[in-house]
Amino acid sequence: MMKILTTLALALLALCLPGNISATQDTLRTDSVPVAGGQQAVAVTDTIQAVVVPPFQVAGEGISLMSVSRGMLGILICVIILFLFSNNRARINWKLVISGIILQLFLGILVLKVPFVKNVFEYLANGFAKLIGFADSGVAFLFGSFASGQTIVEQPLVNFAIKILPTVIFFSALTSVLFYFGILQKVVYALAWILKKIMRLSGAEALAASGNIFLGQTEAPLLVRPYIEKMTRSEIMCLMTGGMATIAGGVLAAYIGFLGGDDKAQQTFYAMHLLTASVMSAPAAIVAAKILVPETEPYIEDLQVSKERIGSNFLEAISNGTTDGLKLAVNVGAMLLVFTALVTLVNALLDDGLGSVTGLNAEITQITNGRYNGLNLQFILGCICSPIAWLLGVPTEDMMAVGQLLGEKTAINEFYAYTQMGKMKNAGTFTYEKSLVMSTYILCGFSNFASIGIQIGGIGSLAPSKKALLSEFGFRAMLGGTIACLLTAAIAGMFY
Repeated sequence: MMKILTTLALALLALCLPGNISATQDTLRTDSVPVAGGQQAVAVTDTIQAVVVPPFQVAGEGISLMSVSRGMLGILICVIILFLFSNNRARINWKLVISGIILQLFLGILVLKVPFVKNVFEYLANGFAKLIGFADSGVAFLFGSFASGQTIVEQPLVNFAIKILPTVIFFSALTSVLFYFGILQKVVYALAWILKKIMRLSGAEALAASGNIFLGQTEAPLLVRPYIEKMTRSEIMCLMTGGMATIAGGVLAAYIGFLGGDDKAQQTFYAMHLLTASVMSAPAAIVAAKILVPETEPYIEDLQVSKERIGSNFLEAISNGTTDGLKLAVNVGAMLLVFTALVTLVNALLDDGLGSVTGLNAEITQITNGRYNGLNLQFILGCICSPIAWLLGVPTEDMMAVGQLLGEKTAINEFYAYTQMGKMKNAGTFTYEKSLVMSTYILCGFSNFASIGIQIGGIGSLAPSKKALLSEFGFRAMLGGTIACLLTAAIAGMFY
């Protein structure tokens, strides 16, 4: 009976999987983004078998009736999910929701389709790539050989520890300096003013939403620290969801390293999409928060940035930023080490246990044409989340791969998911370039279970009286952050 049910389940899955996945391809495309470092496809981890193909069989498709229809379907599904989890459906401000979605669409069209704006974002992305290069000089000094002058790095994991984690420290220190001089606050204020006027927000939630574009989920609340104790329930939800839906400058540099490697062109390409994702996620997070917990209380409309500084002088700001960056880098490295080991352990139990006893390993290998080598966590997450990926507009051929990444981001964390995405990209796992770009948007946020604890501790330390409310909203904020990232991915998929 078990065998029959297993076979039926796999047969249903086969209907959703592409029929043209093969172990090898005879033709190469020259019009797609090159593999990191200019190298051809390489072997991927033991969870996904190497598929010797160029990076993409199909490059960007561009805007079409089908892409727009799929994207609108994805937006509708996201709104329906949020509506189902709302705590007060009768009080949802649909005018705010619609204005937020229109703002996202407008930003997507501007950045992805208007040449001037696209060039501006590419210029900013190129600046991020150059900043990563500046961090390399410190890496070369610390890890270089005095004899040869070359950085001592050969293995990929050593490369990660030496090349990527130091950029997190450098960007954290740089952000701290910009915060100290008030430069970051002025940019945040300008964006907050725009959000407040378009979406009719309170001053505090507009500042928090725009601050999350540049700062982490525990740093952005510093911009509105004087207001947190007086925030309404809906404002607290907006603050938490914004933190879940966006990323910080320090980890942005790490993500660029995961996906772009040492190739400057690729670094610029992914930096542009990561920047776009972070900007678009601000109104998306507001939309999600205002559906989940609609505003029902009076709120303060003042729009004033907190005068708080990170350090009493310039040098202390650098010191504090460097220390915070070091903690973050060590935390990232430790999380990846532990979660990679745990995933390997779970996969071993699934593959050697249930998969081997029931014969699932052979069935899965056959039904996926060798893309998965048996029953493992990645395959399970792909099966669970692939329908969501398809509803967002991801091509059928890649919905398992994108679903896997979405599951890894939510169940584990976005750092692990981005490392896996980089490996899958280099192995030629994605058929469509569009799928890889949409994955970049889907993963671009802190929405995972660990972030619930981080927010309760971080924001709770600024406003102890709100800890109970932070705990109550933890899961909803994670859901809102996840849906916000899915909204940005659906919109990006329309125009790519």
